[in-house]
Amino acid sequence: MSIVRKAGFVVPAGQRAQWETLLEERLSEDGFIVASCEVSRDGPWRIEIFGEGDAAAVEAAILAGAEALGAGRPDWRWEELPDIDWVAENQRSFRPFAVGPFWVHPSHDGAGRPAGLVPLRIDAGLAFGTGTHATTRGCLEMLATLDRRETANAVDVGCGSGILAIAMAKLWQRPVLGGDNDPEAVTVACENAGLNDVADLCRFVVSDGVAGRELQAAAPYDLVVANILAGPLVELAPSFAASVKPGGRVLLSGLLVEQAAQILAAYGRCGFAFERRIDLETGGAWWRTLVLRRS
Repeated sequence: MSIVRKAGFVVPAGQRAQWETLLEERLSEDGFIVASCEVSRDGPWRIEIFGEGDAAAVEAAILAGAEALGAGRPDWRWEELPDIDWVAENQRSFRPFAVGPFWVHPSHDGAGRPAGLVPLRIDAGLAFGTGTHATTRGCLEMLATLDRRETANAVDVGCGSGILAIAMAKLWQRPVLGGDNDPEAVTVACENAGLNDVADLCRFVVSDGVAGRELQAAAPYDLVVANILAGPLVELAPSFAASVKPGGRVLLSGLLVEQAAQILAAYGRCGFAFERRIDLETGGAWWRTLVLRRS
């Protein structure tokens, strides 16, 4: 089994969310996971980075984060973790929960679904997206506010585990396309579609944003869903505008509340107007989900 290591350091509570965002933007493509926990009530937070990759990449990301935030270099070091199956451990800790019209549950625990809720069977694994984070919960809640008649052609950009595409397919009973620049995520999303009995409705392909051949061929869209990070969302604004039909919408998440103005400005320049938002909390930080409509 591969050796997994952890790097950790303590930051002021007011910088916790910024540190997480900066590190995720730099390290997610290298397979690192960034997490945080409160050291004491209203006190500092401990940032932790897990992965099997190069320590030099972690050091560079930490130094860049310190420079961006005007902070001193954190005192950190690598710690080797026990040789256990961390994915399995994470799966065992994942419990069912309701969000919007959905009942999200792992394969090993599907009992107790409230009547009338749409089941989403998602296991914690290597691809991002079990629904527990505020960004994914915000997207799932927001999907329920959209009119089925106005979402005939939808795509999930940066699909991760495929949870949002699967949710759309089950909620609206129609085909949904999904894309991710990580081939492993695409494989996981296809498997999850099968587990949810929507393999015939969900199609997942490797694509960088909406640049993939399959995603371009299916445009223009009524709805583009993207739960990624604020930086990539800004970069994707022009290509999203070119891929959404007039009157169509984008559903955007992965951004902190304080980053919303930047997103609105970038999409406003591309012809989108604000419609509505949902703010939810995870780990002491508030995250915003936006729906914008193209003029």
